[in-house]
Amino acid sequence: MKKLYLDKDLKRGLEKTVLKLVEEVGELAEAILLQDKEKITEEIVDIIAWTLSIANIAGINVEESFIHKYSNSCPKCKKSPCSCDSI
Repeated sequence: MKKLYLDKDLKRGLEKTVLKLVEEVGELAEAILLQDKEKITEEIVDIIAWTLSIANIAGINVEESFIHKYSNSCPKCKKSPCSCDSI
């Protein structure tokens, strides 16, 4: 994502990029209501792409951050598999 879009992402800025992410989350909600698996898949991928763009703008290494937080256990209960109360 960085090679493809970093220049455009930096020009757009963090705030406008977050708005794009929010737009995609809304589109995912619509796809879920329609129970359209193909559209749900498309929107999930878009959400990941916009999230990576936000991380790139902010200078965050997503892979390192993800491994640090979710290494081999739940970050909340510290167990694997997670034993947190269900929502």
